[in-house]
Amino acid sequence: MTDSGRERRRFTSTVLGAAAAPEPTPIHQRVVRGVVVDATRYMFCLATPRGEERFLYENSTTFWRGGEILATELRPGDDVVIRCSQDGRLIAERVWARVARATGVIVEREGDTLTLDPGHGRPRTTVVLPYRTSGRITVRHPRLEPGYLFDAVGIWEDGAVWAARPVTTQPPHPLDASPRRPPVREYSTTVEGIVSWYDPARGRSSHLDPRAQAPGAAYPALDRSGHEGRCDRRTSCLPLPLLSTGATLSLRNDCTRDTAVVPVIDCAASDSWFCDLCPACGTRAAGRIASLTMTSFVALGGLLEVGCFNATMTVANQEG
Repeated sequence: MTDSGRERRRFTSTVLGAAAAPEPTPIHQRVVRGVVVDATRYMFCLATPRGEERFLYENSTTFWRGGEILATELRPGDDVVIRCSQDGRLIAERVWARVARATGVIVEREGDTLTLDPGHGRPRTTVVLPYRTSGRITVRHPRLEPGYLFDAVGIWEDGAVWAARPVTTQPPHPLDASPRRPPVREYSTTVEGIVSWYDPARGRSSHLDPRAQAPGAAYPALDRSGHEGRCDRRTSCLPLPLLSTGATLSLRNDCTRDTAVVPVIDCAASDSWFCDLCPACGTRAAGRIASLTMTSFVALGGLLEVGCFNATMTVANQEG
C-alpha cells in the first residue's frame, strides 16, 4: 500500500471511530452520506458507516457546495450526500457537500448575521448572509428583522449556515401577527402539499448520529399525548391528521413520481408556520406536509438546493 493509501486509511479510521450503522433500507439504496477522504479527476473516496467507499463520476455528474463546483474542489472532511445513478451504486449522479438549511423565526440580527429559533426546543441557528448571495436572499426575504420567518439553503462554515439561496418567499407579516387560521373540522388520510427537508445531524459528522443515516420524517401535526415533549405547532395551513411518532407516511413526489414509506420520527414545528407554495414543478396546494431527513429527501428525488417538492401524502398507519 502506498503512503497516500495508508494516510487515507488512517483518515477514514479517524472519521469513523467505533461508529456503525445498520444496512441501508430500500429507500436508501441510491443514496449515500459520508465524509470525503480523497478526490481525483475521475473518482472520490468517502468514509461511510460501511467503511471506505469509492465513487466514480461522469461529465454529467453535478457537484454543489453553495453553488456548482468541480469534483476536485471537494475537500477532505467535507460531509457529503450522494445520489447514485440508476446504473449502479458506485456511479455518482449528484453530490452535495456541507449542505445546510436554516429555517425558523428571526430572533436577532447583527449586521449580516441572523439568529434563528427553529422551534420545538432545538438549538438556535446562526446564519451568515454573504455579500455575493445577499441580493438573492433579500429579494424573497425583504424583512430580516426579529419576528419574521426565514428559510434558506446554504453550507456549514465555522458552525454557522452561510445562506446561498432562499427556499420560499417570506410572509409579509411577523409570525405573531399571522392571520388566524380556522380550526380544521375534518381530516383526510390523503393530503397534497409541500415536502421539505431537515438535517438531524445539524452539521456534525454524519457517522456520529445514526439518525442522519436512517429514513424518516418530521411531522408538523403531532398528537401531544403521544409525543415526548410538546410539539409547539400552530394550526396548519393544510388539514393534516394528528399523528404520533411511529406512524407511517406513504409519500409520492409529484414531480418525479418516486414513492416511499417513511416513519414519523420527530416534530416539524416550523412547517406549521409556513403557508407557501413550492415552484419545483408547478404550484399545487399551499402548505407543508412534512420535512424529510436529508437522505430520505434525496432518495425521493428531491434536490437539496431547491429545498422542496410537491407531494401527495397518505397515512399508511397510526401507532397508538
